[in-house]
Amino acid sequence: MGASDREYVTPYMGEIEATLEALHKQVFQEEYGDGGRYGSLVEFYRDVESIGVSGTHTVLDVVRVVTTTDAPDEESEEDFSTLRPLSPERITHHLGVKHPTVQQFRACRTLNEEAGMRWNGFYILLYTDGEPTHVGVFDASGD
Repeated sequence: MGASDREYVTPYMGEIEATLEALHKQVFQEEYGDGGRYGSLVEFYRDVESIGVSGTHTVLDVVRVVTTTDAPDEESEEDFSTLRPLSPERITHHLGVKHPTVQQFRACRTLNEEAGMRWNGFYILLYTDGEPTHVGVFDASGD
């Protein structure tokens, strides 16, 4: 099937962990919410075979937030399936500002250059009138 790069814009819930959890619930509902194989996100994650080698090709493949802006290490199991902030320098490089808006994030076509290791993602706080209101998430997973 090949690897998939994705971008999401989601409301900021005051902390990244809560934001990722809400995004997971939304994507799970969109992908699996028909009442079929999984009754809940918890059931989905218990079924390791559902994720397998190829993954879901969604943000559901990224399950843990880390605080480092260092690039993930492919040799480190701890770096697998993580979401990390994009460094301020890289935000400015790609978006031209320190506090990008939702529109600037959506218009940017170079963020996928940051994805070095599959099954990982980055996030950027997005601002409205100087306040963080959304989070831009971009990730890659799949075989």
